[in-house]
Amino acid sequence: MPPKNITNTTELMQVKKYLLYTLTSLLAGCLPELDIPPTNSRTADLMPETIHLDLGNPTNATVNASQSQNYLIVREQYALSYNREKGTANWVAWYLDRAWIGDVARQDDFRADTALPGVWYRVDDDDYVNSGFNRGHLCPSGDRTNTPVDNSATFLMTNIIPQAPDNNQGPWRDFEEYTRDLVTGENDNEVYVYSGVYGRGGEGSDGTKETIAEGNVVVPTNLWKVVIVLPQGEDDLNRIDENTRIIAIDIPNEQGIRSADWQDYRVSVDAIEANAEVDFLADLSETLQETLESRVDTQ
Repeated sequence: MPPKNITNTTELMQVKKYLLYTLTSLLAGCLPELDIPPTNSRTADLMPETIHLDLGNPTNATVNASQSQNYLIVREQYALSYNREKGTANWVAWYLDRAWIGDVARQDDFRADTALPGVWYRVDDDDYVNSGFNRGHLCPSGDRTNTPVDNSATFLMTNIIPQAPDNNQGPWRDFEEYTRDLVTGENDNEVYVYSGVYGRGGEGSDGTKETIAEGNVVVPTNLWKVVIVLPQGEDDLNRIDENTRIIAIDIPNEQGIRSADWQDYRVSVDAIEANAEVDFLADLSETLQETLESRVDTQ
C-alpha cells in the first residue's frame, strides 16, 4: 500500500531506491523472500522515512548493525526496533486506517526475517515449538488484510514475541479488535500504534520461563501498546492537541487473564515510557507532552 498523501517527487525517490536496492541485492545474490523488500539495504539511509514513524521514533533506532539492541527495520507495512540480544523487537510501529483493512485470508507463513544482518541469529518458527508460548504478533495480522503480501509481512519472526496464551487470546486480542473498530464502520479515524515489550520472565502454559529457543529469545514480563487516535486529515503531527485521545495499555505476560477486560490495563504513556525506556511524541512541545502523557484514557 502506498504511503498516505505521497507526492510525485517522493514516489520517484521511492522507485529509485527500490531499483537500486534490487540491483545491489541481485549482485549480492540475496534477494529477500518478500515481494516488497524492506528499506534496510546497503544503500539505505540510517533513518529512512516512513509514515509509520511520522509521530516519532521512540528509541531513535537506526539502520546500523553496530547498534544491535536498537536496530531499525522499515517495511511498507510497519517499522520496528529489533534487539539482537533478546531475539525480539523492542517495539513495532504502524499507521492504520480503513484502507489497510480488507478480506485477505490469514497467511500463517511464520518465517525468519532475512532483513537481519547475516551474522545474527535469525529466530525461526521452530524456536517456539513446545515452548508454552504463542507466537504473538506485535503488529497484528488483522491490521494488514488488504493484500496477501501485507498480511504475510506480519508473520516475519521479528514481529513476533513469546506471548502467554491467555494474554494473546484474551485482553490483547480484544484490544486489537477495538483498535480496528476505531477506523472502520461508522468511525472515520486514523490511528498510529506503537506496541512493544519489556522485562524478562513470563508465564506460559508450561510455567514461567525467562528464555526459549535455547536462550536465543527472551520472554518478556509485559506487553504494551500506545494508540494515538485522530480524525482523518492532513499534517497529523501538527493536529495533535490537548484533546487528542491516546490509549495506553500495559498487560502482564501471564496466564489466568483470558477473560479480563483490556480497559483494566489502561495506564499513562508516562508509565510505559518509564518501564520500557522509550520516548513518545518528542516533537511536541513539552507542555503538550506532559498534558497528554500523564493522563489515563477513560473513554
